[in-house]
Amino acid sequence: MKYILVIGDGMADNPVPELGNKTPIQAAGAVFMDALAAKGEVGTVRTCPPGVPPGSDTAILSIFGADPRMCYTGRSPLEAAGSGISLNPGDVSYRCNMITLEEGDLPFEDKKILSHNAGSISGEESIALIKALFSHPDFAPLAQEAAMRIYPSPSFRHIAVQAGADIKGLEAAAPHDHLGNQIGPLLPRGCKNADVLKTLMKRANEILDRHPINDARRKAGKLPANGIWFWAEGTAVKLPSFVKKYGKTGVVISAVPLCHGIARLAGLDVSMVEGATGELDTNYQGKVDAAVGALQNGYDFAAIHVEAPDECTHNGDLAGKIEAIRRIDALVVEPLTKALAALNIEYRLLIVSDHKTLTSSRAHDGDPVPFLLYQSSVDRESGLPYSEESGAQGRFVPEGTSLMPMLFQLERP
Repeated sequence: MKYILVIGDGMADNPVPELGNKTPIQAAGAVFMDALAAKGEVGTVRTCPPGVPPGSDTAILSIFGADPRMCYTGRSPLEAAGSGISLNPGDVSYRCNMITLEEGDLPFEDKKILSHNAGSISGEESIALIKALFSHPDFAPLAQEAAMRIYPSPSFRHIAVQAGADIKGLEAAAPHDHLGNQIGPLLPRGCKNADVLKTLMKRANEILDRHPINDARRKAGKLPANGIWFWAEGTAVKLPSFVKKYGKTGVVISAVPLCHGIARLAGLDVSMVEGATGELDTNYQGKVDAAVGALQNGYDFAAIHVEAPDECTHNGDLAGKIEAIRRIDALVVEPLTKALAALNIEYRLLIVSDHKTLTSSRAHDGDPVPFLLYQSSVDRESGLPYSEESGAQGRFVPEGTSLMPMLFQLERP
């Protein structure tokens, strides 16, 4: 028996008035997921425990069997691990987003966040801008004084590490949860080090706003990457061994460092797929090929994570979210299941949205999400399609940490 997990990041949602009060999953008409759901089990699971912030970090930790209430120190340390960054004692890791701030002759605090990812900036431009910023004669001394170093990433997601920082009491908002809001109330606060971060963010806006790359982006009708945003702070983290806990070897396939970090900290392998972007244009076939190849080559478990539905929702692109769900269905679920059938591989498949990302707010939500559990050799005949509505009619799983035991049939009677 082989085991597969497919995570459609943020694809679950609430009913959307523009869709006749259907959810994007329902509007997508995911025929292959619906066919599996009709022959399997559909239910609802709470992946984000009460009391922890809803997001891919806490949700995916839960899905992989690590209770975030016990092991979560922040998102960025997980991403740092995924990028091969080792944190020393006393180090604090932050996500450093390239963002778009409102332009014009406004006080810094009065500007609004227009894009959490600088208009889906390319990796090449993002790296060039962050390197230019941290080497700028007006910014480099500030970063040095703050004991901060930057680790560029080929996306809008960079990692900043600050040595010897005290973050007790620090509050740092997630930019994707506050699109269109003035930044004054959202800037880091709660401790002395927050002032250091705010100084860096303000100076970065002044420098990046005039950078030639951003001038060219404006001329091309694109949003400028005229700001940075520190958030998701945390210290080094340890996770329980997935292999020891479940007795299964596994590989994780994703475009985002967060998933790579959770995999590596849990003792799972990571498969890097060329052309995996974390956007709608990601290399779906490459991910499927990597999963099938891993299962053929001795792995018990393969996880495929697709970021696109979440990014489309944050970008306010409802049509893109629906298309992302359709592509997961037609370009991941269909070829994956057909390939396994052609190889006569018996398998169990779990499909789940890690959390809801709401079209109404473009932000994450911690409400329960629908799951689909299917076994190739068993017909349970639920007769239901895969959707939030169907999930509410099935089993309710109160803890996301129960999903892997369900997949691996390790549930207690």
